[in-house]
Amino acid sequence: MQFLDELRWRGLIHQHTPGVEDLLKNGPITGYCGFDPTATSMTIGNFVPILLLMRLQRAGHKPLALVGGATGLIGDPSGKSSERKLLDQDALNANIASFKNQLSKYLDFSPGAHQAELVNNYDWFKSMDVFTFLRDIGKHITVNYMLSKDSVQTRMENGISFTEFSYQLIQGYDYYWLWKNKGCRLQLAGSDQWGNITTGTELIRRKTGGEAFAFTCPLITKADGGKFGKTEKGNVWLDATKTSPYQFYQFWLNASDEDATKWIKIFTLLAPSKIESLLTEHAAAPQLRVLQKALAAELTTFVHSEAD
Repeated sequence: MQFLDELRWRGLIHQHTPGVEDLLKNGPITGYCGFDPTATSMTIGNFVPILLLMRLQRAGHKPLALVGGATGLIGDPSGKSSERKLLDQDALNANIASFKNQLSKYLDFSPGAHQAELVNNYDWFKSMDVFTFLRDIGKHITVNYMLSKDSVQTRMENGISFTEFSYQLIQGYDYYWLWKNKGCRLQLAGSDQWGNITTGTELIRRKTGGEAFAFTCPLITKADGGKFGKTEKGNVWLDATKTSPYQFYQFWLNASDEDATKWIKIFTLLAPSKIESLLTEHAAAPQLRVLQKALAAELTTFVHSEAD
């Protein structure tokens, strides 16, 4: 099954810019996804973009995992109703080290044709002064364009600082830098990042006349309206010291039938034929919770281990 065909079957396509299908069909490409290290561990919410990069690599393309050493100092306003708490450099560096360890479990960083690569946007922002930023980046994107983004619009009533307002420019420059220096032509993310990604594609177009592409997957939801990845004890983390393997297993085991039907396609690497078989078996005897047990076992083994 082709990369986009599989994502479509798994319910992982929300929107993309025109030309993405042709881009992926016409030979190996480089694509990236960004992770802002705002905590000491990733959560299961981060697992969807991780899986996008995994599937991209398995389809014969090169994935770049960007950790936001610079953007993590700012804070992404997307999906937030108030300002994020700013982290200091030491805390951010510790989080980056943790993210690197977690990503290496899912992406193949060993030398090869489709070798995954880890990049840190602090490396290209640390020597950039404010005047260079304003001239080389800010000059190309209008305030009107930035104000039109949902991540800004939702904050207009309560106010948004210039710090967070500038976030989309910084992420846009990330894409430009990777496009120019790494040959990256596709950015993947959750649908809440659409505005930030398209600022990047627009910056590339206005600065160079070049072409870059955007792809987003839907934000994961729960059938009962609750927030995905949350329990009474808080976030469900990938770090076993923050969410034990037992608690992790229980989260997936407690999924509703409706959620389990969606999540087994989204979060597992099981073949479509195997998933269809499980769906049929579950429909025949839902009280046995075959689907939830398979989902919990697959993910706990994948994130932790068979022994866990």
